[in-house]
Amino acid sequence: MSIEIANESGVAVDEESIVGIARFALDKMNVSQAAELSVVVVGLDVMTDLHERWMDLPGPTDVMSFPMEEFDAPSRPDATDGGPALLGDIVLCPEFAKDQARKAGHGLADELHLLTVHGVLHLLGYDHAEPDEEREMFALQNRILADHKQARTEADRLTAQRSADARVLGAVGLDEPGGEGRPGRG
Repeated sequence: MSIEIANESGVAVDEESIVGIARFALDKMNVSQAAELSVVVVGLDVMTDLHERWMDLPGPTDVMSFPMEEFDAPSRPDATDGGPALLGDIVLCPEFAKDQARKAGHGLADELHLLTVHGVLHLLGYDHAEPDEEREMFALQNRILADHKQARTEADRLTAQRSADARVLGAVGLDEPGGEGRPGRG
């Protein structure tokens, strides 16, 4: 799976974590490993222009998705019959997202993760124009974010355990026979 990211916003963002959450979401949705995705991080002026031009709505927004193809439910890339190789573009605006993050009580990185998953789902044909669609999309979005958080927590736990094991094994090695020349030995 190829995920390209370009930060044109002038705001420092953790590009690796954005690519990571996009990959996680695509994997959760069983999207083909041949899929390609582009993520562009832009400033307020660019997002305002895109929002007005493509959605005919005033001012900037937080995320926009530009699918390469329109997907019907049976032919979405997360369906078992595969899907197109080129999914499309997700455009994020961290300057706009900062205020949303503050209001939601979490950091900008978490907000950008949420917006990235939201954008991925739009590329896969999900929408929230109707109440039923909104419930489905937001439930799926929340489940992907919760699964990602759980996977990160488990990865952090394993890393800490490996580090602790390495320290213990290193200390045990000093007490082993033949440990001459090591600190504390004469």
